[in-house]
Amino acid sequence: MRFFATIKIALRALRRNKLRTVLTMLGIIIGVGAVIITVGIGNGAKAQIEAQIASLGQNVILIFSGNVTRSGINTGWGSAGTLTVEDVEAIRREIDSITLISPEIRQIGQVGAGNQNWSTQLLGEAPDYFEIRQWRLADGALFTEQDVRSANKVCVVGKTVAAQLFGGESPVGQIIRVKNVPFIIVGTLLPKGLSVMGTDQDDVVIMPYTSAMKRVMGVTTLRGINVQAASERQLAETQRQLTDLLRQRHRIQPGRDDDFNVRNQQEIAEAATATSKIMAVFLSIVAGVSLVVGGIGIMNIMLVSVTERTREIGIRMAVGARGRDILLQFLTEAITLSSLGGLLGIALGLGGSKILSTTQGWPTLTSTSSIVMAFLFSAGVGVFFGFYPARKASLLDPIDALRYE
Repeated sequence: MRFFATIKIALRALRRNKLRTVLTMLGIIIGVGAVIITVGIGNGAKAQIEAQIASLGQNVILIFSGNVTRSGINTGWGSAGTLTVEDVEAIRREIDSITLISPEIRQIGQVGAGNQNWSTQLLGEAPDYFEIRQWRLADGALFTEQDVRSANKVCVVGKTVAAQLFGGESPVGQIIRVKNVPFIIVGTLLPKGLSVMGTDQDDVVIMPYTSAMKRVMGVTTLRGINVQAASERQLAETQRQLTDLLRQRHRIQPGRDDDFNVRNQQEIAEAATATSKIMAVFLSIVAGVSLVVGGIGIMNIMLVSVTERTREIGIRMAVGARGRDILLQFLTEAITLSSLGGLLGIALGLGGSKILSTTQGWPTLTSTSSIVMAFLFSAGVGVFFGFYPARKASLLDPIDALRYE
């Protein structure tokens, strides 16, 4: 009963100065709301990136050409054609943990059909590519190993290209001009959406890599190789074996830079989320500062309250209240103030997250743990910053308190 009576007295004391109470809570409200919105945006961005990484396939290792330093300048991934079809054959032959492999040629080019033209990404791949990426057909069929061996002029297109060139008509069986070379569309792919880098994965024309090399791009080297390991636990070992094999084949001496780069899905995910993690930490610090400022406001108001209610404290002590009763009373008021601010801050955070998601299209994912954490932190602020004023009130001398005007 004493606990509920203390809460009742605390609420009555806070109601005496409603405007002051609301202004005092404002820092806590903003801080808690900012924490929830920040965590929601961070979790949403992380979930979106994880979904995009998952769209690469399972247990995927990507080998990029380039990554060599020449005259003190790093030429970067895919900047030089340092990988060959012979490298692919050697990987297929010598590394047992690899289940699927696809050489890759990549270029931006103009395609057309009828009187429609469109600039899109041209990919030369092996049939294994679609299994590696877990990319299913919407209509038609995929090209085959026979198409690869014969460098046939066939291709598969993404949803964006199909819509731009053919509108609502099925493109399967239609002729598409790829840099003025006629190709037959044998299939269309189910949409995948945006990639990790924010590009449209469906804006693509995929053909046999031999056709791309001989008939469209006129190149003899590859820009990359897509590999799938047998299991997740074999990723690291497979990645090491790939690096060792390619260094050996490219005759790279110890201590010299690789002319290729090998990355697995986990590394790509970490690189993609690095910026969002930094931003989330920065915003969390700002939210934390708001909470601290709110706590200082609570301490300030509680000290003012102790001064204003000195005579009241003296009367309570005169009728039998002990120091710990006064301490508990003022500490309860501080905790009540911060907890109410925390509840209002939670409402602000959830509402703000919803508004951002609806109006700006930002992915937000608010977890129960972040809500509980924000509330407990706000209550903790009340305890920390309310303790000193409460203790000061409990140490007042009853006689001096009764004399206070």
